[in-house]
Amino acid sequence: MVRDYDAQLLESVAVRRRRLRDALMFGSLANRRSYGEGLGRAMAGVVVAAVLAGGCVGWAFVRHQIALQQERDKPAVTATVPAR
Repeated sequence: MVRDYDAQLLESVAVRRRRLRDALMFGSLANRRSYGEGLGRAMAGVVVAAVLAGGCVGWAFVRHQIALQQERDKPAVTATVPAR
């Protein structure tokens, strides 16, 4: 009996959250509430992918700048030919 009450409570909370989210996104236009759950997950995936791609580009830029700085700081090596 207790499990039924818990499940019922959790389901009602989920329904209430979904209705509040839909009301926030679509306002009083109830006929336009066609937002699917999959679309939100897809958008979250795109955002995560964009953040990861930006991080990779930033890391590559930093590594390139460090390599350039090390090349500039390296002492110049001059080749000498031994005399015969």
